[in-house]
Amino acid sequence: MRTIMGAFLNIYPLLSVYFLFIYYVSFSLPLTCNLRRQFYLNKMHKSGDVVLGGLFEVHYTSVFPELTFKSEPQQPICKGFDTLGFRHAMTMAFAVDEINKNSNILPNLTLGYSLYDNCGALVIGFSGALSLASGQQQQFLLRENCSGSPPVLGIVGDHYSTFSIAIANVLGLYKMPIVSYFATCSCLSDRQRFPTFFRTIPSDAFQVRAIIHILKHFGWTWIGLLVSDDDYGLHVAQSFQSDLAESRETCLAYLEVLPWDSDPGELRRIVNLIKTSTARVVIVFAHEIHMIQLMEEVAQQNVTGRQWIASETWTTAAILQTQELTPYLSGTLGIAIRRGEIPGLIDFLLKIRPDINDSNGNNLVKQFWEHTFKCKFSPADREDMESVCTGDENIELAETEFLDVSNLRPEYNVYKAVYALAYALDDMLQCEPGKGPFTGHGCARLDSLEPWQLLHYLQKVNFSTQFGDQVSFDENGDALPIYDVMNWLHLPDGKVKIQNVGEVKKSHSGDEELTLDEDKIFWNTDSKKPIRSVCSESCPPGTRKARERRQPECCFSCISCSEGKISNKTNSLECFGCPEDFWPSPQRDHCILKKTEFLSYQEPLGICLTTTSLLGTFICAVVLGIFIYHRRTPVVRANNSELSFLLLVSLKLCFLCSLLFIGQPRLWTCQLRHAAFGISFVLCVSCILVKTMVVLAVFKASKPGGGANLKWFGAMQQRGTVLFLTCIQAAICVTWLVSSSPTPYKNMQYHNDKIVYECAVGSTVAFAVLLGYIGILAIVSFFLAFLARNLPNNFNEAKLITFSMLIFCAVWVAFVPAYINSPGKYADAVEVFAILASSFGLLVALFGPKCYLILLKPDRNTKKAIIGRHSKS
Repeated sequence: MRTIMGAFLNIYPLLSVYFLFIYYVSFSLPLTCNLRRQFYLNKMHKSGDVVLGGLFEVHYTSVFPELTFKSEPQQPICKGFDTLGFRHAMTMAFAVDEINKNSNILPNLTLGYSLYDNCGALVIGFSGALSLASGQQQQFLLRENCSGSPPVLGIVGDHYSTFSIAIANVLGLYKMPIVSYFATCSCLSDRQRFPTFFRTIPSDAFQVRAIIHILKHFGWTWIGLLVSDDDYGLHVAQSFQSDLAESRETCLAYLEVLPWDSDPGELRRIVNLIKTSTARVVIVFAHEIHMIQLMEEVAQQNVTGRQWIASETWTTAAILQTQELTPYLSGTLGIAIRRGEIPGLIDFLLKIRPDINDSNGNNLVKQFWEHTFKCKFSPADREDMESVCTGDENIELAETEFLDVSNLRPEYNVYKAVYALAYALDDMLQCEPGKGPFTGHGCARLDSLEPWQLLHYLQKVNFSTQFGDQVSFDENGDALPIYDVMNWLHLPDGKVKIQNVGEVKKSHSGDEELTLDEDKIFWNTDSKKPIRSVCSESCPPGTRKARERRQPECCFSCISCSEGKISNKTNSLECFGCPEDFWPSPQRDHCILKKTEFLSYQEPLGICLTTTSLLGTFICAVVLGIFIYHRRTPVVRANNSELSFLLLVSLKLCFLCSLLFIGQPRLWTCQLRHAAFGISFVLCVSCILVKTMVVLAVFKASKPGGGANLKWFGAMQQRGTVLFLTCIQAAICVTWLVSSSPTPYKNMQYHNDKIVYECAVGSTVAFAVLLGYIGILAIVSFFLAFLARNLPNNFNEAKLITFSMLIFCAVWVAFVPAYINSPGKYADAVEVFAILASSFGLLVALFGPKCYLILLKPDRNTKKAIIGRHSKS
């Protein structure tokens, strides 16, 4: 141990000198950092105090070298210059230039930009994103505290959803703000996965709902859906299926994924499916290159009679507006990015000039110039018939859509994206120290800006463009969505004009509104009207839908509603019954108010019965008047005139009570009709019974030793007997009304289309007791009168009572079966008829002969005549 310690002490001075040397060198030489690899990218730069990045599709395809890894891999080659993609990039350059000239936003600060071309390839786009985040300098000088602003503070782009997903996943780790102008995948609204992603174009979720609004508007419920084989198309398919499942009004006849690379066999199969399917509406969410391949096969198989619905990626694609495809795509309806106006853009585009002193071959302006004028700046790159570019060519004379600024859509989104970043930066730099949103109420410093600081202000940005559109972001980073609805108009010269026919937008309240000018829409049909695309025709009212097994919800059969049920809407799922006062129409599509039936005063039967009742009442009144007038005559005085008067009054009540059975039943009439009927008839029959008993008593009193019988049949006893017998019936009626009172009842069992109003008796037993009591009194009266039928004529009223009771009993015996078997109002009519018939029977049988003597044979209405008849007898 001592040896080791000694050796260490011997070399300690040398180590001290070495570490001092290293420390001196570290602080005397600058710290540097070298890029591991530099990407060879098409680009365009402008320096500034703060730089914004941009990713655009200036070339739409790339050629990748074969990877053998025997030597360093070569860079991919970009092919197919996209003029509109370059215009998107130049729109960003214009917006930065316009902001630098505007003293109201970012004063005393110059914005710069670094724009890269993704060449339609993810690996190139991702390389451009990494270059923006890390810079392209070969060597970086680091400060002592390793601080400083990043190469760019925010990025505008990318064009594709798939590219944006990859870039946002990585750069989101570094809190780099990304504002896309064209990536629509609804998955990018997931704040957990993409916390730094924003966009100025609506998401596919809204685009899907916008198309569903159009489908509903035109009643298209049976559709086909084609999507591209990427994140954009697959997420759209998922969103479409989810939204259609919620609406339950539209179904997919088929869902096909278009091959990313040209696959003739697969395209042939898909187009044949479109041709043979009954779905007449085809929705396509795909990119232009896929639509070109698809429509070439459509033309090859001559598939016509289809209504195409375009997503925003190809709604305004000029490359599809050819005479070969016009017969198939005319009348297409599509969703397009909101068109805007950018004042001053055309002047900026006209001033674009390449820098001929720049030897960099990947300069975007030089590539645009070479593509537009078919020339080369480097003589070595010239091919046959190509001239050398001078940079002085007149761009106004070039045949290019580059200068057509009448239909700015993606460009308008680029413009808004740049301004969103600029306004957020402006708000951040206007922060007052001590009032900032960061730790300790601090503010961001220009010399040490961090991307995450800009995110705070970007989330709250809110401004209006010169075109009048408001720009702000919701909690998911999505802008307030709005789409134009476009229509492909077929012109007489065979060309196609894409016209605006409406818009779909989401208001601040959250409601989604579709506005269409249907008069402007061109339909590629013989009738010039929208086609029908349904799996099954709508079920009309009176029927219901029945799902077919193993078929989508839109495929169904129509079944007529069963007896007693209706459906009053198209495509009803169920039939339902009508309210109790209604019944189904013959078509079973609506409810009809049932006819009401009761014994009415207005119908012939009711009129006849009412007239008869009043006639009987009148006759009773006349007879009563006659008897009162002749009350002192022997015929009236015989057999107790008081009972005769009471009997006439009771008969009058019997006639009147029949009126309670006519008219619509009400609670009071139902309660009163049977009570009045029972009491009136018991009063009547009681009087007859007492008269019969008096006849027998008087006859027995006329015999020797029979005078004692009369003391039990004096006037008071007669009145008491009548009152007692009547009170028994009154007690029965009161008990009935208290325990189970008759009530009005709507009887619907007799007829489906009628309501029979009748009085439910409440208690059948009480009704039977009431009739039975009347019957007992009538039978007793009949029996006593029958016994007295052979008495002398001067006393003999028994024969009349016998005959009247015989009529009474016959009527009521016949009444019972007739009443039971008579439905509805006819039961009331039978009861009224029985009342009237029995009443008339009693009136005529008891008072007819007496009135005959009083009025027509007055000579026989004397005491002498009566005594004479008695002597003879």
